[in-house]
Amino acid sequence: MRSRMKSLFALLFSALSWLGASPAAAQSTAGEVRKVDKAQGKVTLQHEAIANLKMPAMTMAYRVQNPAWLDQLKEGDKVRFDADKVNGQYTITAIKTAP
Repeated sequence: MRSRMKSLFALLFSALSWLGASPAAAQSTAGEVRKVDKAQGKVTLQHEAIANLKMPAMTMAYRVQNPAWLDQLKEGDKVRFDADKVNGQYTITAIKTAP
């Protein structure tokens, strides 16, 4: 049973590596909220480079996966977030205010 689990994890890791997933994909990025646009479901962030998207540091508006998150954000908030390309759009997939 144990060797079977090891084989399954090895196969899963190989598949993720082949698809281009990496530990960098799981790392959160630091940023600062510049604008919250609830009507459009977007937040504008000034942020560090986003490794998994190979995106340099910049200021950009992003769609948010959960529009309710916008109720928790305000201009000037320091945040940590995860982003990915979802249905062809850069999207915040997780976000929380940073201390």
